[in-house]
Amino acid sequence: MSLFKPTIALRKVTDITPEILRMLGTDAILLDVDNTLAPPDSKIPYEGVQEWIDSTKACGIHIVICSNNYRKRIKPFSDSVGLDCVAMSLKPFPFGFNRAKRKLREKPQSVLVVGDQIYTDVLGANLAGMKSILLLPRSEEHGWTIWLRRKMEKNKRKKIKLYGEDEK
Repeated sequence: MSLFKPTIALRKVTDITPEILRMLGTDAILLDVDNTLAPPDSKIPYEGVQEWIDSTKACGIHIVICSNNYRKRIKPFSDSVGLDCVAMSLKPFPFGFNRAKRKLREKPQSVLVVGDQIYTDVLGANLAGMKSILLLPRSEEHGWTIWLRRKMEKNKRKKIKLYGEDEK
């Protein structure tokens, strides 16, 4: 398996259903924030995200935010949606994933990483022995590092089919 290939790909986080989580053997989820749960630098989640978090937690799934962003950005957001967090995760390196996994007391194979970037979220999940769901970016981001990552992942994204889309 390619280190850059997600387990599955979906449009947005609220497309993750209990059935998908069961199919993937998920006991815990590590969530990115920017372009996954909320627009970049926003304190307000996308529509439906809070309800999705609440219903997923009600199914017995443990969730932690795992972000490369600073704690002063991530902690207020995670508190507002009722989740614990690991900031400055240094994705794609496994350090942050492993810190989050220890908080959850889960084995890597039962942890699912959800995010919008191949070179941070997907690569990091694969390096840490975890499954991943790659989401489509929902908002425009600025900055040369994100521009470079999006440019680098463009051809890889073309080869990834969204889960369930081939059945239509």
